[in-house]
Amino acid sequence: MKRIIFAVGLVVLAFGVAVLARTQTQSVEQELIKLEQDWTNADLKNDWAVLDRILAEDYILTDSNGNVWTKAECLSLGKSGEDVVTSLASDDVNVHVYGDAAVVMQRLTIKETFKGEDVSGQYRTTDTWIKLAGRWQCVATHSSRIAQK
Repeated sequence: MKRIIFAVGLVVLAFGVAVLARTQTQSVEQELIKLEQDWTNADLKNDWAVLDRILAEDYILTDSNGNVWTKAECLSLGKSGEDVVTSLASDDVNVHVYGDAAVVMQRLTIKETFKGEDVSGQYRTTDTWIKLAGRWQCVATHSSRIAQK
């Protein structure tokens, strides 16, 4: 009888831990989706302070042409007016959490001029997030242009 009670107790405990872990994961997913939205809003408003906070110091962007950009280069291009975003929307957002790391994949539809060239279109992006010093920061982005049919 004691063994049955002990076994039932273990099952209840395991279930409780699983529910708690799922609830925490959902909370992190929502936090990351909000950070992605904050990033979108900052791009549209040229809010460099928000971007500076969201992007880790060693942030790297690999663009759809295979070029690699540092955080400083990305912020500098935006501040200079060489990279202008006038419209940006995301959909098909998927978040995968791995403890203090996470990956956010999404489709972006953007109206953008980069160094005088219209680079508007749809892109698939993958953002890699790490929890650093108690807050989430993006450490890497990879962007691929979606071919228009």
